[in-house]
Amino acid sequence: MNKKQLKNTFKHLKTVHIHRKLVRENCFKCGLYAQGLVHDLSKYSPIELLSGIKYYQGDRSPLDLDQQINGYSKAWLHHQGRNKHHWEYWYAHLNHQFVPIEMPTRYLVESICDRIAASKIYLKDKYTDASPYEYLMRNNDRNYMHPNTAKEFERILLYLKENGEEKTFEMLKKMVKENK
Repeated sequence: MNKKQLKNTFKHLKTVHIHRKLVRENCFKCGLYAQGLVHDLSKYSPIELLSGIKYYQGDRSPLDLDQQINGYSKAWLHHQGRNKHHWEYWYAHLNHQFVPIEMPTRYLVESICDRIAASKIYLKDKYTDASPYEYLMRNNDRNYMHPNTAKEFERILLYLKENGEEKTFEMLKKMVKENK
């Protein structure tokens, strides 16, 4: 292992650690204690960890660069297939086609917690409560989600933008409690 790889190893592990800590704190505010504790543990699996180290940049997900260079990312496929807080997990093969399934509330809420934390990690001091909403609107992910899931993502992230984290986490906690 050369110096750059060693440096990237520590930087990537630090990023994963801080990200998981932020998501855990967010999940706890919403009453999702177990999900907060196990969030993104697959990032420590060899396929995800090695790709994260190899493509580490610090200002965006290393798996984005992996996909950009290779056309796809085995690590991303591994990650989204094992973590229910990713909308990509929620697809079924029905009648010879892949169709989106509506995300259960607790995974949708974890996904919101994840998006807030990821935005803070990558944007650093440029983060605002509008950042997760702006990210959602820039990407076309909503076109591939179940319509109800897409509508909820947009509604909640717009609420965050307009009302801040404290009120948003209060609302999310109520949503989780109502859907248990």
